[in-house]
Amino acid sequence: MSLKRTTKFAILGCGVIAEVHANAIHAVEEAELVAVCESDEGKGRAFADKHGGRLYLKFEDMLQNDEIEVVCICTPSGYHAEQTIRAARAGKHVVVEKPMAILIEDAHRMIQECRQQGVLLATIFPRRMSPAAQYVKQFIADGRLGKLSLCDAYVKIYRSQQYYDSAGWRGTWHIDGGGSMMNQGIHTVDLLQWLVGPVESVYGRASTQLRQIEVEDTAVSLLRFRNGAMGVMEITTTVYPDLGQRLEIHGERGTIVYKEDDIELLKVNGEAVELPSFEPFQVIPDGHRIQLRDMALAVQEQRAPVVPGEEGIHALEIILGTYASSKLQREVELGKPGGFGA
Repeated sequence: MSLKRTTKFAILGCGVIAEVHANAIHAVEEAELVAVCESDEGKGRAFADKHGGRLYLKFEDMLQNDEIEVVCICTPSGYHAEQTIRAARAGKHVVVEKPMAILIEDAHRMIQECRQQGVLLATIFPRRMSPAAQYVKQFIADGRLGKLSLCDAYVKIYRSQQYYDSAGWRGTWHIDGGGSMMNQGIHTVDLLQWLVGPVESVYGRASTQLRQIEVEDTAVSLLRFRNGAMGVMEITTTVYPDLGQRLEIHGERGTIVYKEDDIELLKVNGEAVELPSFEPFQVIPDGHRIQLRDMALAVQEQRAPVVPGEEGIHALEIILGTYASSKLQREVELGKPGGFGA
């Protein structure tokens, strides 16, 4: 009896999120970690000793390893685009952490290059993997809330000044790409648009209220969805104690309140909806484990991953649109040439 094939993974960057990727790969029988790359030799050696895989100090050296099929890019956001393109040109499939890029044009370049090279591109949005989120997605798609009217997202969490000071790239435009929206809030921004539908325009304000950083620690956006619904997003890293993330989705027949990857309230026509029993889910580690297993199988089955690179653009547009709107002091149309600055 032959053993199941395993898809061979490598990890670029051995920071905090790389630990999550390594643990997820080890938890999946269809995947195997064969290499890691980190320019800091001491940091990389400790990571490789803990998780296995051959250590490389240079990305170009690791890309020459023909055994590697998928590269997980776990580096600071501003590096994602060029590293993805280099991996694709070496014939490697790519899993890229959020945000996939910090500029829309870079995200398009990544997608185009991977398509041209015939490799898969997946972006990490683990909150979509929650069984409760999948249920809400189908519930709305089935029209059970009726016409949607107001659909809001709130991310009120805490990051200290020490957090931003802990790494030189945090809180910078050129590498972090933004603050509370781009780094922390992007998961909830993505979840809102994935559940409700595409956003047509934003009118936003982003500012630095309390932290000593280049980028925003607080942002508010007024959204207009393609389906006619309106929405508000409030995203900050200045709330103490941490209140977490919450979505409120209202339609003509009822309301869904979705908090921290679970359904807090679901009523239709004034009556509570009886919910199924969901499998236990924690965004870390379960979300990454599900996505990396899917990527391993997508490579083997030659199909698209569950969250392809094209899906990474939507949240990025909303966030960059908010930044542009704040700067220009006007409503910004999304998905249109010149919409961010014309």
